[in-house]
Amino acid sequence: MGKITGLKIRKMEFSDIAPLAYIEQQCFSRPWSAREFGHLIEKSDAYYLIAEVTDENGARKVVGTAGMRIVCGEGDIDNVAVLPEFRGQGVASALVERLVADGREKGVEEFTLEVRVTNAPAIRVYEKAGFVSEGIRPGFYEDPGEDANIMWIRK
Repeated sequence: MGKITGLKIRKMEFSDIAPLAYIEQQCFSRPWSAREFGHLIEKSDAYYLIAEVTDENGARKVVGTAGMRIVCGEGDIDNVAVLPEFRGQGVASALVERLVADGREKGVEEFTLEVRVTNAPAIRVYEKAGFVSEGIRPGFYEDPGEDANIMWIRK
């Protein structure tokens, strides 16, 4: 397991695209590409954060991301990912809490997301941030097929 030192959450930059594409490959069966992340930076309705830590040599390393699309006062969180060796150390919680706080500053009143029904660690992170389950979306995920838990933070 990677050791967390000097955790910093900041807005995604073009220089983060390659590390984020790698994180996606490590975390998801259908990862986003570097090209898709590059397009997000250019979109005015997209807001993405990265988490970086200081490694054992003192260098900064990108270890996670969280992002949302903001439409009509609603934040649709569509990506939260942390490298497996850095999970369970508060990185995802820090990302989600900052995403919600920054969203509120941008006028977002409600937030929503989907999460695999079997992903108990992620569900705990979202509940800690104030999300509440409001339903199940059958067959939402592929590779493997699974239902999604639809979660919201309402006004």
